[in-house]
Formats: sequence, C-alpha cells, structure tokens
Amino acid sequence: MSTPRSRFATCPDTAISPNDPPIWWSTTIFMTLIHLAALLGVYSFPPWSVTRETLLLCFGAWAMSGHAITIGYHRLYSHKTFRATYGVRVILAVLGAGAFQGSIKVWCLRHRMHHRFTDDPVHDPYVLHGLSGDNLLIASPSYAATRGVFYSHIGWLFYKPTYERLNLIERDDLESDPVVRIQHKYYIPLAFFLGFVCPAFLGSLWHETMAGFVWGGLVARIFIWHSAFLVNSLAHWNGLQPYSDEDTSRGNFILALLTGGEGSHNFHVRAVANPKEKETNLFYQHAFPHDFRSGPSSTDWDPSKWVILGLHKLGLVSGLRRASDDDLVEAVHYMRKKNELGITEPEVDTWNGEIWNIDKLKRFAREKTGRCIVLIDGFAIDVTPYLGEHPGGVNLLRKYSVGLSGDIDAWHQADWAFSGGMNNHSRAARRRMRELRVAKLVD
Repeated sequence: MSTPRSRFATCPDTAISPNDPPIWWSTTIFMTLIHLAALLGVYSFPPWSVTRETLLLCFGAWAMSGHAITIGYHRLYSHKTFRATYGVRVILAVLGAGAFQGSIKVWCLRHRMHHRFTDDPVHDPYVLHGLSGDNLLIASPSYAATRGVFYSHIGWLFYKPTYERLNLIERDDLESDPVVRIQHKYYIPLAFFLGFVCPAFLGSLWHETMAGFVWGGLVARIFIWHSAFLVNSLAHWNGLQPYSDEDTSRGNFILALLTGGEGSHNFHVRAVANPKEKETNLFYQHAFPHDFRSGPSSTDWDPSKWVILGLHKLGLVSGLRRASDDDLVEAVHYMRKKNELGITEPEVDTWNGEIWNIDKLKRFAREKTGRCIVLIDGFAIDVTPYLGEHPGGVNLLRKYSVGLSGDIDAWHQADWAFSGGMNNHSRAARRRMRELRVAKLVD
C-alpha cells in the first residue's frame, strides 16, 4: 500500500498563493449600496410609521427566501438529502433567487467543492487564499473563522475567488435538471424581480409602495444575508459542541431561529485530526451532510426539517435520508466520555474475514460487474451501497475503483485520497468504510 501523505503537500498546485486575491469590486459596491440604501430607507420609513402589513411583508420575504436557501439550495440540491417534485423545485428555485446568493448551480458547486476540499488553503472555497469565481452577485464564500468574527461574518465577501478544481466536482445532476438550468440562465432578472419589484408591488396594494420596497426589499435582503453569514461567524464562536470539539463549529439556538433551523452546525460540520500524521492538524470534516435534518433530536429547532416532513406527508418529496442511529450514538458517546471522564477511546479495527491476493481481487472485480470496489488501508471495500451518500459524488469513487484500469498503483490512490489527498475523513466515515470491507489484501 502507498504511504498516506500530508493532505496539502501531495499536489504541487496546492501551495498557498503569496498574494491575497483581488477585491471583488462589483460585489463590494453592490453590497455597500444595498446597506446604505436600507439605512436611508429605514430613516425615511421607520418601523413605527409603516403599517403592520409592510412589516409582515419584510418578515415573510426574509423567511421564504431564507428557507428556500436552507431547504432547496443546501439540503435538496447540494447534499441530495431528499427528492422533490417539479413544482416544489420550481418554488424553491424562484424564492431562492430572491436571496441574492447566486444561482442553484453556482451555490451548490461551490458548496460541494467545500466538502470535497474541506479546509484546503487553496481549493476550499471557504478559505481565503487562491480563490476566484463565477461573475455572479453575492457568490463568493471564502470565510476563515480564525481571521476573526468580522472577517468570517462579512469580510470574506469582498475578495474575488478562483476555483481551479471546480471541474472535479460532480455536476451532472444539476445540469440535467431543467429547473436548475433555467434558474441559472435567468438568475439575475429573477433575483431583482423577487427581491425588489415584488415587494414594491405588494406594498402598493395597501398604498405603501416605497415602504414595501424598503422593508420587503432592501431590509429583508439585509436580514437574509446576515442570517446566512452568522453560520460563518456565530456558529464558530459561541454555542454547544455535542458531536465534536475538534473544530470551531458549534450549535447555537439563536442561529437556528434566524436561519430556518441551521443552528446545529456541530452536527453538520465536524473535524478530525489525521491519525496518520505525526503532527496533529485539524481539518474540517462534514460528518452527516446527507441527513435532511440539521439536528437529529426532536428538540432541535429546525423548521426547515418540519417543512420537509410536511411535504413528505403530502407526497411532494420522497427519499428522506438520515444519518444512521449507530453513527449518531457513537459520536455523542465519544464526546460524553471525553468531556466527563477525559477518556479518548481508540478506534477498534479488527478483521476476521477473508484474505485475498491481487489476483483474487481482480477476479472478484470481473465477476461483480458494476460494483464499485476501492482499496483503503489494505482492504478491498465494496462502496456500491455508499455511492449515493458520498459527499464527493459518485464519479470520484468510480475514478479510484478496481477494474476501471489495470494499473494497481492507480487503485492504491484511493488510499491516498481517503487519508488526506482529497479529503481527511471523519471518524464516522472511517467507521462506515470498515463496515463495507469484503477482504483484506496480502502481497
């Protein structure tokens, strides 16, 4: 087996750029103008001077676009945690455009790239260095919590990113969806129509056109943006860590209230030290991204989860995906023992199954046509049942599978990718791989 290498030292193009990326002037100017216009608008139309309908319009616009991002962009399209009917997808796409966070395609590719190259100083779009990107409004997440609360909240927005490895991210499902294609093509007019024209029109129905524009348009956009930005700042600064304390992600009830349920950030994001490195380097890991819930407990404030469950009852969504109970129990048990007793249990790794050589592995691959077999830590692992769950997508696993080429060294690259070359996987992911082992390899 090839020796696992440092996560960022394996490829020469992952060196951190000596220069910060240029300022993204279009985004900087646009966001500055919206903030200034909102302040001027609130001064001209203070909340006590407008009708209750106008204030409800502001809250409704904030809630609908915010939930469209959480339910549609994030849970449906980025992580495929459930399937939705055409009508539901259209509604989520239209409302999501009004959030001014980019099209579904751009938002999801960028988010998937973050999961693929988590915390990579060059290729993770949520890290500042070496980034560039699509020329779309408010579509450049590149925060780093270690740079301070203000920077991680909004400062990262003003730099223009570059995504050098965007072509490695799975996109077939996005490009084959007509809703995604149309929304991407007409994103900017949709965003302005939903974000500014509609609030003004609705306000005119009760003779408050300008107040509707200010509160339902400008102020609501500010609320939508800063609620989302709190996931980058507050969720890494204050809150609980029931699943892992190896990174800065935290669960926060205030965040859950403001973001439609995205408060259990410690559930969605975990970190793990590379056990095969001499130095302990922490990398963000996303332990349960394919769970349609932000938090598994019935007490977690997650209205987006409740909306999804309601749509499921109506037959409008299907295929709800959940993290396994065993993985959840193991994560909580591990943290409780660590916090209460100061005990860090080592991972148990025993094998009493079959022992194969390379020839038997090749025969197995030929006989099991269509199966996806990869080599990790000296074991043949049938990851076929895991293909739909893999955050990096199906194509990445197929790339390293046995049988696509006769190059044994290429097969062993799965070990490099799993152990830090592409992503440093969480304890839950390593446990899942152990469950899928079919044989141990010998020379």
